[in-house]
Amino acid sequence: MTPVKKDVRSKRSRSPTFVNNLRGVKSWKDASAWLEYRGIEDIECITPDQAGVARGKMMPSSKFTSNTSLALPSAVFMATISGGYPEDGNGFVYPEDDGDLKMVPDLSTLTVVPWEDDPTAAVICDLVHQDGRTVEFTPRNVLKNVVAAYDKLGLKPVVAPEIEFYLVHKNPDPDYPLTPPVGRSGRAIGGGAGYSIAGVNEFDELIDDIYHFSESQGLEIDTLIHEEGAGQLEINLRHGDPIELADQVFMFKRTIREAALKHNIYATFMAKPIQGQPGSAMHIHQSIIDKKTGANIFTASDGSETDQFFHFIGGMQQHVPNALVMLAPYVNSYRRLTQAASAPVNNKWGYDNRTTAFRVPRSDPAARRVENRIPSSDANPYLALAASLACGLIGLKNRLESEAPVVTTANEDEIDLPRGLLEAVDLFEQDEELASLLGKTFATTYAAIKRAEFETFMEVISPWEREYLLLNV
Repeated sequence: MTPVKKDVRSKRSRSPTFVNNLRGVKSWKDASAWLEYRGIEDIECITPDQAGVARGKMMPSSKFTSNTSLALPSAVFMATISGGYPEDGNGFVYPEDDGDLKMVPDLSTLTVVPWEDDPTAAVICDLVHQDGRTVEFTPRNVLKNVVAAYDKLGLKPVVAPEIEFYLVHKNPDPDYPLTPPVGRSGRAIGGGAGYSIAGVNEFDELIDDIYHFSESQGLEIDTLIHEEGAGQLEINLRHGDPIELADQVFMFKRTIREAALKHNIYATFMAKPIQGQPGSAMHIHQSIIDKKTGANIFTASDGSETDQFFHFIGGMQQHVPNALVMLAPYVNSYRRLTQAASAPVNNKWGYDNRTTAFRVPRSDPAARRVENRIPSSDANPYLALAASLACGLIGLKNRLESEAPVVTTANEDEIDLPRGLLEAVDLFEQDEELASLLGKTFATTYAAIKRAEFETFMEVISPWEREYLLLNV
């Protein structure tokens, strides 16, 4: 063994254990040692905007650890997905000064960026006003506020997201439809491959990169499967704290996109990217823990369901239709929510019934949970979790009654959800109790953004219009 290798081994043996953390440190002093140990040159200071897109700043690691002040314009969190801004009205007022918001790094999220050539790390930041007050309308803070509302009642929500997405051919011209990619067999991927191991194996090298990138960042994948759609995959995450899981989904989306680009294809989280193929969901499993006892409040000592279990479902049934715009945030989202499909258009619940909006999976009593099957994968994970948990919390606080469970097919007759974006925004604006829990500034800002996005969509002429109206009307 050469002296150099011996020195390296000796240095590692003398290093504090926290520098081996794949994700997160406790203090700025620890952060400096963690970055130095890895030879990190650059830091991405990022935060999710209303769409869940990473916004922020990049800087040298030496500047990051020198108590540098970070800021973003408040307008970042008032922009539409296309980069426009909403008009004032319905309670929303665009700030005249467009002042800065301070970025506060959450060092528990510090991790490497494995796809960068130069040694790079990333850290997720929260936003505060210049005087230190929490910014109410930023997505991570919205979720934190909902979790805090549970905490005041001595409760702790536990969630587990499942994220579906498509792999597709690169499509630089948006006028052309998306098509499935070619796998290692040399053929384009077909549909109907649900749970197919061969379907997963078509993309072995890409999936290996997803796993490697995830492991480097301390992101824990529970399972990965091929879904029903052509080139559609699903990743399930281990259950845990809502904020930590939202952070993981936020980082997973970046990771999956980067891994796909490395293999010259796109990964998309559009709710309905390919006509005639199934949509992509972000199912959310939810249970609530009593912080004093550590017990699941959905289960009584004899293993039966509690009143709180039914109240939680009652809150979901009554308020999720009003919160739909946070679970299905774009015009395209509603193409997924159609009758006689696996994506529900009802607000029913049932035991292990996948045609209902709220499914109670088969499990041991201690693991009893409610799966919200409505959210699409295009939703901002912070806002989807905040909306779903807020609806359940309203049910718990108001002791709302749930309907009887459905034991038959629930998705063929009644439509209980808004059928389009504007209808969803209208219902969202009318639910004052939901707005109070999420934050009224957030509610007015978010509604204004969604209305502006709809108006932008209306400026585009679709192929359907050209095909059926051009020569016939």
